[in-house]
Amino acid sequence: MPLALLALAVGAFGIGTTEFVMMGLLPNVADDLDISIPTAGHLVSAYALGVVIGAPLLAAVTARLPRRRVLIGLMVLFVVGNALSAAASDYHLLLAARFLSGLPHGAFFGVGAVVATGLVAPERKARSVSLMFLGLTVANVVGVPIATLMGQQLGWRATFLAVSAIGLAAIAALALLVPADHGHGESTGLRGELRALGSLPVWLALGTTVAGFGALFAAYSYVTPMLTDSAGFAEASVTLLLALFGVGATAGNLLGGRLADHALRGTLFGGLASLALVLLLFPLFMKAEWSAAVGVTLLGMAAFTTGSPLQLMVMEKAAAAPSLASSANQAAFNLANAGGAWIGGLALAAGFGVTSPALAGAALAVLGLGVAAIAYAADLRRAPSTSPGRVITGTAPPPRQRTRH
Repeated sequence: MPLALLALAVGAFGIGTTEFVMMGLLPNVADDLDISIPTAGHLVSAYALGVVIGAPLLAAVTARLPRRRVLIGLMVLFVVGNALSAAASDYHLLLAARFLSGLPHGAFFGVGAVVATGLVAPERKARSVSLMFLGLTVANVVGVPIATLMGQQLGWRATFLAVSAIGLAAIAALALLVPADHGHGESTGLRGELRALGSLPVWLALGTTVAGFGALFAAYSYVTPMLTDSAGFAEASVTLLLALFGVGATAGNLLGGRLADHALRGTLFGGLASLALVLLLFPLFMKAEWSAAVGVTLLGMAAFTTGSPLQLMVMEKAAAAPSLASSANQAAFNLANAGGAWIGGLALAAGFGVTSPALAGAALAVLGLGVAAIAYAADLRRAPSTSPGRVITGTAPPPRQRTRH
């Protein structure tokens, strides 16, 4: 695998760290800025809103630029957003800085996925995407815990300065390792990009992403009360268990990339089915501490097995606008985050029990399987059909023109 994938992974590591670290720093930020924790929670939403808006917008306006230049520019915007977060003097400035930090997130992964697949042979495309996403999953194992500890010990502003430094390292790696002449954007123009993005197969692929990862976030958003109230863990142990989720996600990401290069659709169906099964069994996993640790690890593994296949499928369905479609898929991931958390919260509010969000997630995973099945059926209908037993060679002359020997 080319070293340019390492540069993409470094950028993904920084993005993953800044996306998830805010959850652990909410009490520190709330105390320092004299706001409530629910108000501080809007800082998480501001970042997600930046991702949803910035992903398709930035991918579209930079479509014709050299992709290495686009990636470096996106990381510059990322560094500026995090530096402004560290310097924010009040809540509203921090809110704006978090929104700015989220803008390049989706476009970076979208354009980065196009670059990653262009660096390798066709049979290794999914694996190359999974190696870029490796930075995101490793961030949950290493980056987020360290950044959270740094924020607790040195102040939350130190965390965002450190993330800015990671962004600078990513800029240097991109400049050094990504080939200067690698890949210019599409020449179809914005109208052509939007036309390619508007096809039914693309929307079915995006719908699979929303349902599939909505299943994950329906449960994961409420995993802490499940671990403490149902499995019996102390709150101090939750960080370690979330690291186990990151370990499972890392393993699933690598496994999904390898399997998808051999059977893209089969890996997607298998991943979604595994996710539905894990979530269905999640209330049983939460009956004891050892099984809860296993369940959290399996949850991360099953969910992220589908990450690379979904990204690659969206890109293939919008071949005329892969950067825009790939970036839109990142927006779909964040819609899944918000929507899944909302649906899981509805299950809790209805009084179905602390593990009920996992069952809601299982239903979403089954819905994802259904959308993926509809997409597969639509692909079959679009495929050229032949009569049973007929072999088309395209070269044989009509029978009446054959000569006898």
